Amino acid sequence: MPDIIITTGCVRTLDRDDRVAEAIAIKGDRILAVGDAAALKAGATPKTRLIDLPGATVTPGINDAHAHMEREGLKLRRPSLAGCRSIADIQALIKAEVQRTKPGDWIVTMPIGAPPFFFNAIAGLAEARAPDRFDLDAAAPDHPVYISGLFGNWGAPPGFSCLNTRALALNGITGASTPSVGGIEIVKDDKGEPTGVIIERNPRPMVEFDLLPAVPRFSAADRRAGIISSMHLYNSVGTTSAYEGHGSAAEIIGLYRDLWEKGELTVRMGLVASPSWKDVSEAAVIMRDWLAHAQGSGLGDPWFRLSGIHVAFGGDERMAEIARMDLPNTGWSGFVEQAQGPKDFEALCRLALLHDLRLNTIVADRLGDVVAILERVNEISPLAGRRWVIQHIAKTEAETLARLARLGVLVTTIPVYFLWKGGHWYDEKDGDRIVPMRTMLDLGIDTAAATDNIPHNPGFTLWSMCERRRRSDDRVMGAAERLTRREALHALTVSGARLTYDEHHKGPLAPGFLADLAVFDADPLNVEAEGLKDLSSLLTMVGGRIVHERRR
Repeated sequence: MPDIIITTGCVRTLDRDDRVAEAIAIKGDRILAVGDAAALKAGATPKTRLIDLPGATVTPGINDAHAHMEREGLKLRRPSLAGCRSIADIQALIKAEVQRTKPGDWIVTMPIGAPPFFFNAIAGLAEARAPDRFDLDAAAPDHPVYISGLFGNWGAPPGFSCLNTRALALNGITGASTPSVGGIEIVKDDKGEPTGVIIERNPRPMVEFDLLPAVPRFSAADRRAGIISSMHLYNSVGTTSAYEGHGSAAEIIGLYRDLWEKGELTVRMGLVASPSWKDVSEAAVIMRDWLAHAQGSGLGDPWFRLSGIHVAFGGDERMAEIARMDLPNTGWSGFVEQAQGPKDFEALCRLALLHDLRLNTIVADRLGDVVAILERVNEISPLAGRRWVIQHIAKTEAETLARLARLGVLVTTIPVYFLWKGGHWYDEKDGDRIVPMRTMLDLGIDTAAATDNIPHNPGFTLWSMCERRRRSDDRVMGAAERLTRREALHALTVSGARLTYDEHHKGPLAPGFLADLAVFDADPLNVEAEGLKDLSSLLTMVGGRIVHERRR
């Protein structure tokens, strides 16, 4: 007999027959039946919970295939400057923090600007400049103050880090200081002294690793609390599963494992190891001696699975080196920075094949280079069935995608990153070559889509796949590559199950499958386009357990 029956009038199963039903019945952690509301209610008992949400739409739960989930809650661990419209506003907020902080203790805030993107933050201040050390000294003369710079994956560089005089001194920054990596500028006055403002143009900020050793890092307690907050936030937009294909550092994996062991996960997590090797020879030892737990399908269950490794293609060796020196801290990234040229990348692919470690890598505009390497590795032993994962495909050619399809690897895409946020990087005439998901589907590549935490709402990703508009001028980037709503929703729900070996019991809303679902107040397949961006869930269920519920 059912434990829960949900009736809405529209249950989009996304099963093979694309069945649409009126209601869904749940028993334990599984779907018991989908079908006619009256018929399902006839099987109810006095103990059955009846949930009636007329006009709402039930869909499979969102499976965010490249989530960076821990970041969202981590943003709540520092005071936000979102409401600040002037340096005076920032000073007032810092003065309030002074009242709550012991003299001498650090005050560290989020970046200037409003989440989730922090676009044009400095231009949004009345003074059209970042606060300098004198501005911050006036607000907190007895505390070191640090306004963190932008994490470029959210918005767009440059980012502006701001420190007061005490903070500069504690970090040893003087007129003679220079960064050891490119993309960072210590702003100095006419006398050559630091003003307290540091500008960074790197997408992933290196300033703390390179110049600010005294700034407090996120503690393990911060990260654990951030993960818990993140899960609630992701649940609230219908997310029931997440895959971290960019890799997770050991500290992050340990925190997720602890929550799993305690039964406190509310999002099913698929994790990938982010190793800390410095070169191929060290990688050979780590793969051989320390990563047996990540081989093959890995370890875990449908709530938590650790399988495979992330291996970077490209990158800056000095940036990776200074980031590794700060471990276990990984800043906002949550993964270990790597840098490999084509030769080393191929060597690592061959080692991964030897040790049965499925490889995840990010390709951006260099899919052709990576495919050529994978084709050579495939000659040693076929990659089909090993579930290696290609991520972040940006600009590419249909012929390259056809070669990729023949390899039989899995693919995840980040439409918001390259189409909306970064569409201005590309010529409009090349729009149909940027994240060409229609071509992928036509070639048999059932790609899984992801948010990349920019923003974490999957509705924005759904909108981007269907509309393909770029932020800079609202122009469509390759109209022929638009997906239908149903195809886009499938990419955000059902397709990602293969990443964690769950496709036979997770994804579509079908009897016997896990009861992972979201109930939206608007039908994602019919709501007007702009309404997709802010989808929120009335009710989210993972394994028959309600993890989010709000009143209409």
